[in-house]
Parts: sequence; structure tokens; C-alpha cells
Amino acid sequence: MWNALKYGIWNVATPGVDAVNALVRNGFAPLPAMVLAARGLHNQQDADAYLDCNAPLLDPFLLTDMDLAAGRVALAMDRGEKIAVFGDYDVDGITATCLLTEFLRDHGCDCVPYIPGRLEEGYGLNPIAINYLHGLGVDLIITVDCGITAMDEALLCKDLGIDLVITDHHECKDRLPEAVAVVDPHRPDGGYPHKTLSGVGVAFKLAAALSGDQQEVLSRYGDLVCLGTVADVMPLHGENRTFVARGLDLLRTTRRPGLSALMAQCNCDCKTLTATSVGYMLCPRINAAGRMGRIELALDLFLTRDPGQGESAARALCDLNRQRQDVESEIYRQAVEMLPEGKTPAAIVLADEGWHQGVVGIVASRIAEEYCCPTFLICLDGDHGKASSRSFGGFNLFASLTELSSLLESYGGHELAAGFTIHREQIPAFRENICRLAEVYYSGSGPKTVLEADCVVPPELLTLPNFTALDALEPCGNGCPKPLLVTENLTVDRITPVGNGRHLRLRLQSQYHSFGGIFFSASAESASVCQGDLVDVAFIPQVSEFRGEKSVQLNIQDIRPACKVPVCCHTDDYARLTAGALDADAAARLLPDRNTLGLVWRYLSAMGGCARITPICLLRKIVRHWGVCLTLGQLLVCLDIFADVGLLEVCRQHKNITVRLLPAETKADLNQSRTMQRLMAAKEQ
Repeated sequence: MWNALKYGIWNVATPGVDAVNALVRNGFAPLPAMVLAARGLHNQQDADAYLDCNAPLLDPFLLTDMDLAAGRVALAMDRGEKIAVFGDYDVDGITATCLLTEFLRDHGCDCVPYIPGRLEEGYGLNPIAINYLHGLGVDLIITVDCGITAMDEALLCKDLGIDLVITDHHECKDRLPEAVAVVDPHRPDGGYPHKTLSGVGVAFKLAAALSGDQQEVLSRYGDLVCLGTVADVMPLHGENRTFVARGLDLLRTTRRPGLSALMAQCNCDCKTLTATSVGYMLCPRINAAGRMGRIELALDLFLTRDPGQGESAARALCDLNRQRQDVESEIYRQAVEMLPEGKTPAAIVLADEGWHQGVVGIVASRIAEEYCCPTFLICLDGDHGKASSRSFGGFNLFASLTELSSLLESYGGHELAAGFTIHREQIPAFRENICRLAEVYYSGSGPKTVLEADCVVPPELLTLPNFTALDALEPCGNGCPKPLLVTENLTVDRITPVGNGRHLRLRLQSQYHSFGGIFFSASAESASVCQGDLVDVAFIPQVSEFRGEKSVQLNIQDIRPACKVPVCCHTDDYARLTAGALDADAAARLLPDRNTLGLVWRYLSAMGGCARITPICLLRKIVRHWGVCLTLGQLLVCLDIFADVGLLEVCRQHKNITVRLLPAETKADLNQSRTMQRLMAAKEQ
């Protein structure tokens, strides 16, 4: 049975014994001590700094132009001018809009929140919104979580006599908009030490600058800052860690009736609320408002003080989220049917008139992960299209779009997720060029599908007290991830499909211990594990509760064949071979002897037919079966040799290969292989 192996390489850290012992002596339980030591925190002082949830909040006026922004907003407050807070339609933008709107209203301002319609207006400040706000008599527009690229829109505001203050946290381009103030921690002329503020984090800083008391502002609006920071996957260190820790406390006893109703309706336990549950349970439902074109529901959820209206908004958001899931499934089905048969392209670029702009980003993420390549889904409307894209394996989307900007009408985003608008006629040229860039990228180092695990943990440490002790690492998220542990040489005792076959429940055993595991978005076929298999498991430890009984559960992230013989996954020599730059030493390391070729061939023959697999997983299978040392480069050479003489076909698709054995009419002469001859010639140089 072939194992899918989700990640090509497992990098498993090894915590130092002395560091672990030192942390245990200072009060940490064994598992948290091992995780912290594996992350390079070797003493109590480093560990305390890493986990500190009370980091001091930096002076808002360290942000470039904050003095100008606060000054202009304060003037509008004094004059009684009409102010509009213009935000984005994701959770970060929604919470930023609501925070600043509520703050200004609490200080007696005439303030209008405005979030553009995703389908009608698209992302960011736009002429439709500006003219509408001008008609309302707005004197000042403050953007939150957007505006850093609004060059033309800033000029329109100036022409209409509307002052513009921009607060954003996205990457800056070469030129800044002409506004009264542009507050963005990424400004190249800025000196703010914390570059990873979310959009709501920057909005909070403006409110704090106006208030003069950051702690008081955080005590009132920390729940909103927490939601936006978690939703935008900001690193949880420094100020962000303080924001999230304080915000979680506020969420557990929220004074907002809408939020309270939403947590109740999605069974989010306030007592055990974590950043992870916020990200997986609350944020998708809030995001549904923007994705499905009902942004007013999210505004009501946060701004209303009426329990009935809050209950209604929460219920509607849950319904919208279910609709979003249905639309997502249909778009995914259509997109997969549009893929070309055979080899997956280096980058997937698909377009359709009927796709929902608010949902295609989620589908792009799913396809990118499943097909192992960057994915671009374009919603067509007449001669133009709006695209959402997701990266895979470290491919830099923003840099690639910048390089191809001549083909685009506009673009924005970051390395892992980006969007753009494009003329229909330019789509074929864009597809050709983005595939070229992806091919160049992947031909170098290949897709970086690397699982970074904290440490190997013996089965006897997988106990309920040890799992519970890991709460000391909370809040967990980007920058302070949940512990990812590895336990080796477990036997698959039981396999049970759950969730209508969408997920896999496993029972795993060591000699003296037994554990339950859940592998989401996997089936017995895709994970390719059989009862009785000996496996290594990478997992996030969880505490499961059923009918009042608590037990340990392994939230499985990946499974690989257990292997007692060391496995070398380096392919530097093989890269030299394919690049035509092979030297004698590399050739000698790569050249397989007859015995190695025989063992590999016999294993492939025993599998029969055709299989799609990651090369590293195939390597581990062969090494475990025969108990011999074999490098990944040598295995790839063996496959090339067999392919040269017509014994099999190998199709490479990013991190996977498809191996298909061919019927042989006569005995193959491996010496006739071009690969073999090149290696022999290089070795003799």
C-alpha cells in the first residue's frame, strides 16, 4: 500500500537535554519544556520572554505620520465634522472599521462606517464609495486595513475637497498616495519596530494616539483587536501577543451581545476559548458576511447593543457560512473538471463567468494544496476578470505579479495570497508566463513542502496531564504555533472513516500504550495506511472530552512509513546530474551498484501496476523493506535508469511522481541507459 505523505520532508528538532532539565527545574512540565527547548529557548528568561503576554505597548507616535493622522482626526472631532471610516470586508477590516467607528462615536463624533461591496466595488477605496460619501457630506475619510495603493482615489478625494487619512498594514509600493497622512508600519521611511501589526492593530494605534491611554483603549476594544489579529494570521509575539491574550479574556466575558450570540450558536466554549478556536470557529462566520455580500450583518454583530439584533445577526451569519460552504463545493467541482488531463501544470490558472468572487480564494487555497502548485482562479465579468490566488511551496505571489504587472490592470496582496484584475484577452499570456515563473522556481529547490516538528516524543509521555500542561504555551498561532510532535514506530490498529468519509479516525498502538488519532481531510485511500502498518505520526496534541471523560487525542498532520535505517533525503548530487554539472565525486555517490538496482526493481515489481507517491515516501518504503541504506538521489537515478531502457514510465508532478511499470518483451540491458552511461563517464573523469 502506497503512503501519500503530505509533506515531503520532516524537519524534527532535537531539544538539548540540559535545556529541558533546566526548564523542568524552573517549573515547566516535561512536554512544554521539550517544546520550548526545541525552539531554542534554553533558560527560564528566554522562555518567559517568548511566552510573555504582557509585553509593553509601543508609543503610537513611533508610526510615521501618526502625528498628522491624529492631529487631523482630532481637528475633525473638535469641529464636529462628518467622518467616514472606510474598511475592508474581511475580519481584520471589519473589526478595524468597527473599532474606530465605535471609538469616534463614543467621543461624540458623527461617524459613518463604510465597507465596500465585494462584488460591486471590489477591494479598497474606490470612486463609487468616495462619491457616495461626498454626497453624505463627509469631510474626512479614514481608511483602515486598506488604502496604501489608492493613488487615483486619493486624488479624487482631493478634487472633491475631502481630506483623506490612510491607515493600513499591507506592503507599500514605490509611491505613496497623496493624503493628509499615511500610517503604515511597512513604510520604507518608517521606524516603527513592530512591522507585523494587523489592520485593526494600526486602527487601535490611531485610537490610542487620540485617547492618550492605550491600556484604557485596549480594555474597551481588545476583543476586536484580538479577532482581527488572529484572522489575519499575524505573528503572536510582542504587541500582538499582548493584544490576543488580553482580547481572549475580553471575549470570554464579552459585553457585545452579537459576539456572545455567535459564540453560543457555534458552540464555542467561553471557558476554553483559544486563538485556535477563534480562528476556526468565529472568524469564518464573520468572514461570510463579506464573502456573500451581506457586510451589514458583521457591522450589526459588533456595533449593536441590542441583544435581539445581535442574536439575529449571529444566526444570519451562521446561515451565510453554510451557504458559502455549498458555493465553495460547487466552484471546486467545476474548477477540477476544467483542469487539463495528464500532468498538472506548474501553475493553475482557470477562469469562469459564473464563479462567486467572495469564495474563489478559499477554493484556490484548496486546489493549490491538493495539486501542489500555485493556483489562480479568475471570476470573469464581460471583458474583465477579478482573480484570487494562493501559493504553494514558498512560491512568492506578490513578487510574481509584480514581474507580470504589465499584463494586469491592478494587483495587491503578499507572498502567499494575492488578488488582481486582468483583461480577458491577457489571461492566456498571463497563464503562459506564470507557469514559466513557477517552472523556474520549482526546478531550483522544488516545492518547499516541509513539516517543521518540535521534537520526537516517546509514547509514555503522551498522557493527559502532559497534554494539559501544554496550555502554558497559549495563546498559540503564527509565531508561537501549537506544539507539533512526532511519535515513531506506532502500529495502525484500527481505521474508521468519519464525517461521511471526509476524515479518518485511527487507533494507534505502541508496545504498552494505545492512542486515538484524527486525520482531517484524509481517507484510507489518500493516506494509504492499512491495519497493521508501522508508521511515524506527526500530530498536534489535543484533549478530547466525551460525556465528561477526558482523553488524549492526536490531531494527525502527517503519517509516514516507520524506518529504522537512516534515510538521506538530499538531492544536491541529483540536481547536478540534471543540470549537466556532474563531477566525479558526485557521480560516484549517485551511481547505484547492481545489488541496489536489483532491490529497487524487485520492490517496484512487487507493487504492480501504477502508483502516485512522493519520492521520499517511496524511499522510506524501500529502505524499511530491505533494511539497506539508500539516498533519495540514488533512488531517483534508479528510476531514470529503468525509464531509459523502457521498464517503466516516471511522470514528475511537483512533489509527487507517478510510476507506471511497462510490459517488457525482452530482457533490458541497464548498461544501455543514458543515465548510467553519463554517470560512468563522469566517474572516470
